[in-house]
Amino acid sequence: MNESTGRDSRWYPQLPMVAVHALVIKEGHMLLVKRLNEPRKGKWGIPGGRIELGETIYDAAKREVLEECSVRIEIERLLDVADSIIRDEEGRVSYHFILIYLLAHYKSGDVKAQSDAEDARWVKAEELDELDIHPYLRVLLMQAGL
Repeated sequence: MNESTGRDSRWYPQLPMVAVHALVIKEGHMLLVKRLNEPRKGKWGIPGGRIELGETIYDAAKREVLEECSVRIEIERLLDVADSIIRDEEGRVSYHFILIYLLAHYKSGDVKAQSDAEDARWVKAEELDELDIHPYLRVLLMQAGL
């Protein structure tokens, strides 16, 4: 929360923020979370979040997946980097994140939705049509060779 404005600092930022997301694979399934908060509240996607000051990209991904899903992961490689920019009705940038996508593999833990995830579960690629997912997830799956 931004102390001076009383607003979440993700909205109407002065500079782009950086977040990391992990496409976690376990025995042919991917780990998905249902978003609890905006943007994309109620949509399914891969776990992730903001990188904290002094934290590496890989450490941030491991922390975020553990915080959101109670699962430990091992990072394999970088998948992609993308922008998430939202403008308000007046054309002002209300949200701007640089998103780093990593491919990771399950290490340990039982999936349990926590922190800003409404739900979390293992999903097969053929089940994606049944879920309200972000269209970019399909691009990531192709890049990961899934």
